[in-house]
Amino acid sequence: MTDTGDQERTLVPISAIEHWSYCPRQCGLIHLEQTFDENLYTIRGRLAHERVDEAESGQVGDVMILRALPLWSDRLGIVGKADVVERRGTRLYPVEYKVGPPAGRHAALQLCAQALCLEEMTGTMVDRGATFHVATRRREEVVFDGALRGEAEAIVEAIRRMLDEQALPPPVTDRRCRRCSLVDSCQPAAMAAVAARDTWDRWLFQPATPDVVP
Repeated sequence: MTDTGDQERTLVPISAIEHWSYCPRQCGLIHLEQTFDENLYTIRGRLAHERVDEAESGQVGDVMILRALPLWSDRLGIVGKADVVERRGTRLYPVEYKVGPPAGRHAALQLCAQALCLEEMTGTMVDRGATFHVATRRREEVVFDGALRGEAEAIVEAIRRMLDEQALPPPVTDRRCRRCSLVDSCQPAAMAAVAARDTWDRWLFQPATPDVVP
């Protein structure tokens, strides 16, 4: 996906930001190799997002509810959509729906990128938003401070480099793998074993370094 402006640039999906934050290899498998396997969490998440997207935008009291709102940032080269954006007067408040264990900072970074898009699109400061956890029916507010904004922008550039270089990140092989829907496609343990064997072979069979005579 490229920007057709004066300077061609790979566009980064906003959804890739949470994937990268959780695991760069997961991000690469999804957005570079177009690999996507489902587990309980992804099925629940997909159904929850479908229900949100199918609902109509409308007014609730003094709040306008905008659903499945397209988002973009020319400055950052990112595109996507917001599950919900609440507008009260001139104040905009993005809300991202999540299913399964709380995603914490991973989800906050994705939400922050949505806020950066809204700011560029509307010229209005967006200082906070929320993730809504379907299982608990509770919101967790996210403040878009300088640190979060900087990290989100740095991740966008890291993802763009991965897409441009077509370089799949290595597996992490840790506790993140247990609940990842792509664990079978990723094969982290097998990949780690291959990498370890290659390292051992290079060490074992490398030519001996001749002694240096003073």
